[in-house]
Amino acid sequence: MSSRGTVDEIAAALAVDGLILRGGFRFTGEDTAPAGRSGAPAKSVLLVGQAGSAPWPHFLQWRERQPQAIANPLDTWAREVIGSVADKVGARAVSPSDMPYLPFQQWAMRAEGLRPSPLGILMHPNFGLWHAYRGALLFEEAIAIPEADAAIHLCDACVEKPCLKSCPVDAYSAEGFAYQACLAHVRGDGAPCRTGGCLDRNACPYGADYRYPADVQAFHMAAFAGL
Repeated sequence: MSSRGTVDEIAAALAVDGLILRGGFRFTGEDTAPAGRSGAPAKSVLLVGQAGSAPWPHFLQWRERQPQAIANPLDTWAREVIGSVADKVGARAVSPSDMPYLPFQQWAMRAEGLRPSPLGILMHPNFGLWHAYRGALLFEEAIAIPEADAAIHLCDACVEKPCLKSCPVDAYSAEGFAYQACLAHVRGDGAPCRTGGCLDRNACPYGADYRYPADVQAFHMAAFAGL
């Protein structure tokens, strides 16, 4: 596949490992575009991520072949998978954990027309809160990318807001995320959070078909809490 490979071909290459394209856009003269593969400013970006836990079996197979003590294994796996696709299409692969940080959330809102939920996670009209962005492909050419329409923001119609009422330490509120309170609870009395994931996130009624299984949520919670 050359750098002129189609978006469909890129999507097919990512699908082998359970990843999906999450939209994209062309940078304009008003953007501070990041560098592409050669160091020249990128002209286009495609977001790469997941819906539900589709990548999990692929990640676990890869994990079995790695040293037990490998740091940030999910990030490492995603970098390898997305980097391999980037090499095939002449793009630069970047990750949300790259330093200095790139504006992935702003890119995602622009690419898919999404808005944040009260938990800060972008609310998707189909996936709810059960999705993620694992990386992006930066191109030094203006590739053809369909423009995203503004998505229906399900939180606007949610009157009860159960996502703000289920946490025992009220980690999420109109004032933002109480990081230290959440961290202390997960590391202490929060066994249900450790084994089954964030209670506020699980209380959201949308995207239930894409909800991460308990073992996947426990993995992410352990990473968050350094357990």
